Amino acid sequence: MTSWAGRTATEIAAAVREKRISPREVVAEHLARIERLDAGIGAFRLVRSEAAMAEADALAARPDLAGLPLAGVPVAVKDNLPVRGESCRQGSAATSDAAAEEDHVTVARLRAAGAVVVGLTNVPELCVFGTSDGVYGIVRNPWDPSRTAGGSSGGSAAAVAAGMVPVALGNDGMGSLRIPAANCGLVGLKPGHGTVPAGIGHGDWFGMAENGPLTTTVADARLMLAVLSDTEAVRPSGNPARRIAVSVRSPLAGVTVGRPYATAAREAAALLAGAGHRVRRSDPPYPLWLGTTSLAHWTAGTAVD
Repeated sequence: MTSWAGRTATEIAAAVREKRISPREVVAEHLARIERLDAGIGAFRLVRSEAAMAEADALAARPDLAGLPLAGVPVAVKDNLPVRGESCRQGSAATSDAAAEEDHVTVARLRAAGAVVVGLTNVPELCVFGTSDGVYGIVRNPWDPSRTAGGSSGGSAAAVAAGMVPVALGNDGMGSLRIPAANCGLVGLKPGHGTVPAGIGHGDWFGMAENGPLTTTVADARLMLAVLSDTEAVRPSGNPARRIAVSVRSPLAGVTVGRPYATAAREAAALLAGAGHRVRRSDPPYPLWLGTTSLAHWTAGTAVD
């Protein structure tokens, strides 16, 4: 018997479209894996077992199933994005437990493409820390539970790394996709401003926050990004040259980017230039007040009388 838990989204969607397996079977396998593993990982704040199974059955009846890019793919959503019918707690007991009336646009796009939301993933308090430890649990790294999965999209990353879902939705203001992806050995992509709709709290973290995928393969990241950005997954023909900016400047005054990270950025820039792209140095216009304001956000509620 073929197990679909642990397979890629690309493989699962193809099998569902070809009716080699039903959405119900796929979702049930992943829910069983969540039940078996998540007590020791803490990836999920909420698992939508009954709702997900009902949505899988409804998906199977869709007349357009054979054309859906994410047909039957179980997906986890970071708990700072609204999912219709569920509360959005953002890692804090101080937030409202009222059910969201509408899906966030990115969640709606995933569902329209055939994905089934199996749960909401744990985040740190108000998503402001680089580890996902909060009132709803501590997210542990599936590769080594003594270590963190990172943050703030740590729950989403842990869910993917443990094979509890093939792909997950997260977001990133100052590393919240990239840190968990690095910690958990995943492909994490911050797509670039305006590529995917944001709408992540007030002001989108000064315009820096973006929604993006966490996956195990580049092919899955490409597929999910095409859905999130509402574009076709275009296969490049030939080698069209792109204009690419590279920066190794920290957004915070007085803080430098570590040498290994700056070196990695420069090496990537050199590879792109060697491939024929037009690469130049260009630093974003970070305002001087950004460091002070970020520090205030990070330390909010930590003062001791």
